[in-house]
Amino acid sequence: MSSEKLCWLDIRSAGKARQAIVEEALHQRIDGIVAADPADLEGLPPTVTKVLMPPPGKRPASYGSAGVVILAGDASARAQAAEAAPDVEFGRLVEITDAESLDAAIEAARTERWSVLEFRDPTKIPLEIVIAAAADADGAIITMAKNTEEAAVIFGCLQLGSDGVLMPGRSVGDATALKATAAGGTGELLLVELEVTAVAHIGMGERACVDTCSYLGKDEGILVGSHSKGMILCVSETHPLPYMPTRPFRVNAGAIHSYTLADEGRTRYLSELRAGSKVMAVDTKGRTRTVAVGRVKIETRPLISIDAVAAGGQEVNLILQDDWHVRVLGPGDAVLNSTELRPGDRVLGHLPTADRHVGYPIDEFCHEQ
Repeated sequence: MSSEKLCWLDIRSAGKARQAIVEEALHQRIDGIVAADPADLEGLPPTVTKVLMPPPGKRPASYGSAGVVILAGDASARAQAAEAAPDVEFGRLVEITDAESLDAAIEAARTERWSVLEFRDPTKIPLEIVIAAAADADGAIITMAKNTEEAAVIFGCLQLGSDGVLMPGRSVGDATALKATAAGGTGELLLVELEVTAVAHIGMGERACVDTCSYLGKDEGILVGSHSKGMILCVSETHPLPYMPTRPFRVNAGAIHSYTLADEGRTRYLSELRAGSKVMAVDTKGRTRTVAVGRVKIETRPLISIDAVAAGGQEVNLILQDDWHVRVLGPGDAVLNSTELRPGDRVLGHLPTADRHVGYPIDEFCHEQ
């Protein structure tokens, strides 16, 4: 199994949009372009793997410029084809519909250079079995997916995931979406040090605890702020407390009006998060990943307002539950109790550059105070 996830885009049903889809795929550095006709692979640059996958039972007279050919059927047919075309890598297509075909998929995954697997049933248990059985094999498992939602599940199956996904490219945007899905995380953010300038107890209000469906790290949390252009890193409840057990899936995030970073580059109000929503988890190195929200607990609590300023003068505000156990992160992975913050203390934050309209970044005038 490989840690580098492969993205193969299938243009066999691309239709009239084929040329535009291929151009986008090349721009996104898709790993492989899959076609049924060798002519559709001609002219592609050497930066992409040219994959020929003819319909089962049909064998083209020529493989053209294909570097990889995927064939269904028994090993003898592929051996004959490989003998006739020694410069081409051959792989096996297996459709899994029952226990017998699952055994064939396991054999292919253990012995073939390339195994392209098509699972007819929606369950991913057969894929888990193949991945486990071929964990030490040298070949690559490429699993067919209908869309990016299924691709995400395939990439995460058994945490190892399939080595690659073959997904249809039906329209422009599919290649970009597939590459983003393979990346898994959402990249990195620039975190900056902010200097606390004021701390004030402001009375009662509603705050939100964001309970995610993932274990969060000791140096990980979510970015929260009163303004869309300035947020502070609120740590997960992974650090011990004297009177209650840790909640390593939770971030006591702040007052309900606050922004947090979510998926697709959006901000969301804490008040609008629901079970199934997505938020961006961020660690102290700026590394990010998207996590699912399992629950949001909104309760009335005393609140504390924290003002901070960036080196360039940009002001940031965060309103939290006014309690010692609610914490933020500082430089050097420091875990800081919010009620003990004083002017001059330093915390970690992020300064988005775009204004927001219904959560989406937009280039327009917007003043927040």
